[in-house]
Amino acid sequence: MAKQLTGKVAIVTGAGRGIGRAISIALAREAATVILAARSIDQLQQTARQVKEAGGKEFIAVTELTEEESIRNLVKVTGEKLGRLDILVNNAGVTHSAKLEDTKTEDWQRCMWVNARAPFILCREALPLLRESEAGYIVNIASVVGVKGYPLQSAYTSSKHALRGMTISLAEELRGSNIRVHLLCPGGVDTEMVQNVRPDIDKADLIGPNEIAELVLYLVTHKGNAVMDELHIRRASSTPWFGG
Repeated sequence: MAKQLTGKVAIVTGAGRGIGRAISIALAREAATVILAARSIDQLQQTARQVKEAGGKEFIAVTELTEEESIRNLVKVTGEKLGRLDILVNNAGVTHSAKLEDTKTEDWQRCMWVNARAPFILCREALPLLRESEAGYIVNIASVVGVKGYPLQSAYTSSKHALRGMTISLAEELRGSNIRVHLLCPGGVDTEMVQNVRPDIDKADLIGPNEIAELVLYLVTHKGNAVMDELHIRRASSTPWFGG
């Protein structure tokens, strides 16, 4: 049976671990070539081995998402080496936990730069390549805090609200084009970041990174008339409708 993403090229940020690694492997299983973007070369090399084992091709692109030139170079290298881009997954994120009155400006800024500014720059720079695809996809990974708020997470919550707002606007701008724009808002996922911020949640209750990856794979392989703009994903044990 033919693989669904044969010949397709995807960029995945935060690909060194967690959700980003799971998404990269899921795309590779369908024969995509995946540009693995993150800061840690060691983590990227681990993901690269698993992508190869899954049957996909990969390129490692060490990227600092707080630096515009590094982000622009990620797209430039993709175009130069592979000549196309079909899927952009803005997954990388950072968090900060503190009362607003104790949140330093630099902590706020880092959340905004990685979680909102970097996806904005990536989307902007990637659009020319995505427009050349028969079917282009942008998948932005936000969070449950993109639609609600938690105490001690003002910087993180603000950045994810910003990402959600940008995604909604971009989807409207690209309506009727060859590019579909999607947003995922997951609750607690079994990642190092979530375990650090929410140690109160039983690990057995957390959403698996592979579950998020399966949803991303569905979105980028679905070509029907039904479009899922935004997916809210909660833990089975949490309260329905934005329980987190």
